[in-house]
Amino acid sequence: MSKELLNALDALEVEKGIKKDVVLEALEAALVSAYKRNYGQAQNVEVEFDKTRGDIHVFAVKEVVAEVFDSRLEVSLEEAVQINRAYEIGDTIRFEVTPKNFGRIAAQTAKQVIMQRVREAERGIIYDEYIQYENEIVTGEVERHDHRYVYVNLGKVEAVLSHQDQIPGEEYKSHDRIKVYIYKVENTSKGPQVFVSRSHPDLLKRLFEQEIPEIFDGTVEIISIAREAGDRAKVAVRSHSEGVDPVGTCVGPRGERIQTIVNELKGENMDVVEWREDPAEFISNALNPAEVIDVQFNPENERACTVIVPDNQLSLAIGKRGQNARLAAKLTGFKIDIKSESEFAKISDTSDAASSDTEED
Repeated sequence: MSKELLNALDALEVEKGIKKDVVLEALEAALVSAYKRNYGQAQNVEVEFDKTRGDIHVFAVKEVVAEVFDSRLEVSLEEAVQINRAYEIGDTIRFEVTPKNFGRIAAQTAKQVIMQRVREAERGIIYDEYIQYENEIVTGEVERHDHRYVYVNLGKVEAVLSHQDQIPGEEYKSHDRIKVYIYKVENTSKGPQVFVSRSHPDLLKRLFEQEIPEIFDGTVEIISIAREAGDRAKVAVRSHSEGVDPVGTCVGPRGERIQTIVNELKGENMDVVEWREDPAEFISNALNPAEVIDVQFNPENERACTVIVPDNQLSLAIGKRGQNARLAAKLTGFKIDIKSESEFAKISDTSDAASSDTEED
């Protein structure tokens, strides 16, 4: 070995950010295994790397004992005190056993170790970098796709976008620039694995934070989000500052702010509603754009309610394929049963009549 190895390790530290001491520690451990494998030795050995000259030394480590049973692992006290009178039983002594041709084996081992450590360190660096972006939104470039994933280049790593994390109907072509939400980063045996999404509700939250300064600084808060990616979403917001309209702030002048988000999500419809502490008011807002006459809560289930709407608003309140009602329920956390005004009146009349008959009996 020579100073060329030291120079190579210095270069790795500068270019790859791989600490020289980490590589040397791994190299010394690998050389111990290489020595035992190549020279058929089973004794306890240590390898020491001279960081100044680049030389490698192999030492057999033996314990000082009163009676020697295995000369590969033990040395007698009598022999030990001839080396140094301070040695006592239980101490360990290192004897240099570096083979003359060990340099060739060491060079091969060093190459393997360095390559392995470079791979591991690069994976570690990438993992450390991207774990910071977990639960954040980033921009990447679509590289390719197969039957399982769309692969998105985030710079130093190729993230995976599964079918369930894609927006239904959205096409991803090579070199497209898209914003994705990193929801999980794993450090696997094959390297860092980054999972991203375009359908996650928190992608919408991060887009609102990016486009609306009042949400980013906390003046307006997002309370909840209900989303059916690619089709429609509802976002409940509240203001922490008097005089600031939370819905108007999110929509922006002439709808510019919300339109930027809609465009990023390829036309996904967006309802921004005001959160209210009164559940009835919040539920009414959540069913926007339908008009609500009344909200009656189930006395047997505090998270269930019946919402009464004008007859001509029933289909609007329920929405296409029940979407408006479904999203409102997700947004508020209530089980919502929607009735038209006339339907509710019939139910009430029937109930009143039944109660009257019971009383007469």
